Amino acid sequence: MTQQSLEPKTTAEDAGHGSRVPAGRSWLDRYFHISLRGSTVAREVRGGITTFMAMAYIVLLNPLILSGKDAAGDTMGQKALITATAFAAAVTTLLMGFVGKVPLALAAGLSVSGVIASQVAPEMTWPQAMGMCVMYGVVIMLLVVTGLREMIMNAIPLALKHGITMGIGLFIAIIGLVKGGFVHQGKATPLTLGPAGELQGWPVLLFAGTLLLIFMLQARNTPGAILIGIITGTVVAVALNAMDVINPKQWANGAPELHGSAVSTPDFSLFGDVEFGGWGEVGAMTVGMIVFTLVLAGFFDAMATIIGVGTEANLADDKGRMPGLSKALFIDGAGGAIGGVAGGSGQTVFVESATGVGEGARTGLSSVITGLFFAACLFFTPVTAIVPQEVASAALVVIGAMMMMNARHVDWADRATAIPVFLTVVLMPFTYTITTGVAAGVIAWVAIKIAQGKAREIGAFMWGLTLIFLVYFALSPIESWMGVH
Repeated sequence: MTQQSLEPKTTAEDAGHGSRVPAGRSWLDRYFHISLRGSTVAREVRGGITTFMAMAYIVLLNPLILSGKDAAGDTMGQKALITATAFAAAVTTLLMGFVGKVPLALAAGLSVSGVIASQVAPEMTWPQAMGMCVMYGVVIMLLVVTGLREMIMNAIPLALKHGITMGIGLFIAIIGLVKGGFVHQGKATPLTLGPAGELQGWPVLLFAGTLLLIFMLQARNTPGAILIGIITGTVVAVALNAMDVINPKQWANGAPELHGSAVSTPDFSLFGDVEFGGWGEVGAMTVGMIVFTLVLAGFFDAMATIIGVGTEANLADDKGRMPGLSKALFIDGAGGAIGGVAGGSGQTVFVESATGVGEGARTGLSSVITGLFFAACLFFTPVTAIVPQEVASAALVVIGAMMMMNARHVDWADRATAIPVFLTVVLMPFTYTITTGVAAGVIAWVAIKIAQGKAREIGAFMWGLTLIFLVYFALSPIESWMGVH
């Protein structure tokens, strides 16, 4: 794909065959190019609502992922996390609508949040972790502005990109299985079913039931399947709790019940709580690797999503170019910084935007509608806090399954491709670190190319990555040899 900044279509011919531009168009129509793209205000509104319904689960899941302790043993409050998640999603999606003028919605990226929660927070404080989000967002914006995106996209093999997506999917899935109580650390085995080889308690059964319901709804192509599953599971949980069927202590994050009013003021206590520094104990190498991993987690998925949704909306040409592409990429990068400042992790374009496109959305007006709904979530935090961790965790497994669908793009019959992808995919969940999977995949790909006598096919960028990852794996003996502690 080549990077070209295309302005929005401005003629009837560009809008598609048979399109007619009505006279006396409203300012709304002119600003968002609604009729030029063969859409209507009603379709845009419907598409925006549908997109929100499909991805509103992030308001519940992101706080769940970021609910752990940091290196200092501190946690971020659930109410503050919900506010930060909704606020960052609203701001970035509104920016995409008004500036990018394309039907793309943004929210906290699960892959980014997974890296922050599992790799960054255990080594740093939460404010420092949010500083990492700002850093990776700035890096992505610089990549877009300088045109380095094309070089990076061309340097990393397409199969490895799919492998990274699949690996992150499995990583997210195992997080969901653990938080849902389905998988535990075993006494004689690394993992086991339930705490002792069997499922125990109503909450984990509710997790399994919610998971099956979402999969069944998706199989029927039901719009908003994830959100419907979460709402249904929550209603059942509230009913069971009201009937005293379940011991309140069995719930991972407290009994599912409303405390006080359903409406409350937003909690912006995390806003601006960002630190840049204090990384001496972690080391520059680790910081660089984390930023690189966040860039991989947020940038490449966003690129594929933007082009994919744009093509689905008939906005992209046969080379994958679409109106406002550079603006969309820049806003996606800015989402990393905005999410970090808000305290809700880096924001990225969601593939669920395709659900709105399926309802007829073609312009940024649909993103504005989606952003306004996220803004409304700021005032209903007590309602969203009712959702049990076991119910919300089911959606993590579903998202993992969706990301695994990239396997269809990999030529598994070609060992030179299959081996690096395999290592990338399995090492992420098995080592509980995304960076290890990426590093193993890159090194294996380069090693196999050398073994095949195809060293000339290895670009300078991949050689550089391989060197960095070799140092990453050998860091401990290197430090020992150099006398560094």
